[in-house]
Amino acid sequence: MSNKIQQYLRDHKYNTAPDDTYSHIDKWLEWYQGDVEKFHTYKIYNGSMTTEHKRYSMGMAKKICEDWANLILNEKVSIKAGSYEDRLNKILEANNFRVRGNQLLELSYALGTGAFVEYLGADGDVIIDYIRADMIYPLSWDNGDITECAFGTTRVMGGKERIYLQIHRFGREEDGERPDEYYIENRYIDAQSGDEIDPPDEIEPMVPTGYGKPLFQIVSPNICNNIDLDSPLGISVYANSISQLKGCDLVYDSYMNEYILGRKRILVPISAAKMQMQQEGVAVPTFDPADSVYYQMPADRQNDLKLTEVDMTIRAQDHELGIQRSLDVLSLKTGMGTGRYQFDSAGAGVKTATEVISDRSDLYQNLERNKIPVRAALQNLVRAVSWLDQGMEAEATVDFDDSIIEDINATIDRNIKLVQAGLRSRFTAIKDIEKCADADAQKELDRIAGDNQITGQDIDWTREDDPDDEGEGSEEEDADEPEPVKEPAGSGEH
Repeated sequence: MSNKIQQYLRDHKYNTAPDDTYSHIDKWLEWYQGDVEKFHTYKIYNGSMTTEHKRYSMGMAKKICEDWANLILNEKVSIKAGSYEDRLNKILEANNFRVRGNQLLELSYALGTGAFVEYLGADGDVIIDYIRADMIYPLSWDNGDITECAFGTTRVMGGKERIYLQIHRFGREEDGERPDEYYIENRYIDAQSGDEIDPPDEIEPMVPTGYGKPLFQIVSPNICNNIDLDSPLGISVYANSISQLKGCDLVYDSYMNEYILGRKRILVPISAAKMQMQQEGVAVPTFDPADSVYYQMPADRQNDLKLTEVDMTIRAQDHELGIQRSLDVLSLKTGMGTGRYQFDSAGAGVKTATEVISDRSDLYQNLERNKIPVRAALQNLVRAVSWLDQGMEAEATVDFDDSIIEDINATIDRNIKLVQAGLRSRFTAIKDIEKCADADAQKELDRIAGDNQITGQDIDWTREDDPDDEGEGSEEEDADEPEPVKEPAGSGEH
């Protein structure tokens, strides 16, 4: 599909991104799926013939992408948009944003690039599409930012496979369009021939948006594309860690086979196997060639060799240490820092969020860096959604979940000490603790000031108001009365 779309775009005078990055997306996808044909399928010679085997996999490529998505775009992320917030939440909920947004970020970290795409549906509702890397075709970009883009998907129409191509581009003056506004082209291509066909009746071939900003947002890991320095596409978070992924699976495969082969190993003379075949008249080998327990000894070795049992000791501890070292290197290479993954959690205990900052500073720094493009994408998404919905731009703030890298109790204690030492204002302390805007922090500060105006001196906690006591002595007279002498302990009337 990719080749047909790129050829169609070139035939219609569109510039497309270089092919170098696209050629790696399929490889990243294989690792994400945990089944790389040229690596996880291998052959072993058993002394008589070559047999094919399947390598065990830890599936760490997907696990790493899941963790990055959960660290950045989880259920605790808050998108605040002022008076438009309630309406925004309804639109996001209708588009299953909390689920699909997290899934898109996972795929973006696996394949290098992802995109949110907004448009109005046939009934006027705002639709958000979630597009993965192999469906994104940048047409123009400036300083790494994609300004025009095509998104291709496969659809079945009338029992035939079609390619739906949605092109977001600036207007062309020669066509009488406004060059400072975006236009969306809806094209349909035959998946077999690559020829363009008419779109369905309910689909407009050309839609002027009347908007000067793109109705799509690109997300990718905040790392440089070292495959093609000029490409606007991102690279997988494990693009430079393929060797480490192989290392994890090689050690894990050996670990699993240690138990499989550890049961027994039997050396079988090939002559004995042939004699058994002749006596029983069986036309197939006595021993299953796919059974790795048996190894047939060549005929030129000792002819009187008997069945010999080899019982191996399982090297579990050595393998577990090797797996842990492989995980540490992979975790470091993919930005998670060392110690993120524990193959044997016995005795590891539970680490607090404060320890995440001190022990895993690599994770903290990389997490903060990767939040930058996601925050920008979400803010632009809110602007695009509000424009499509109400013809106005709503500004948004994005508060990420810091519980993984910050201990709230430690934050409170730090702010209290700074305020008491005169090194921080109470206003700033409230913002830091509550993660709120200036206006919300000021409201809370005003409430505290109002509460402090009522003190214990204004309230008589020892007596109740009694209207019959109005003629009795004043507070000053009561204050002048001598305090009664207390009797010694143990004294009293008898």
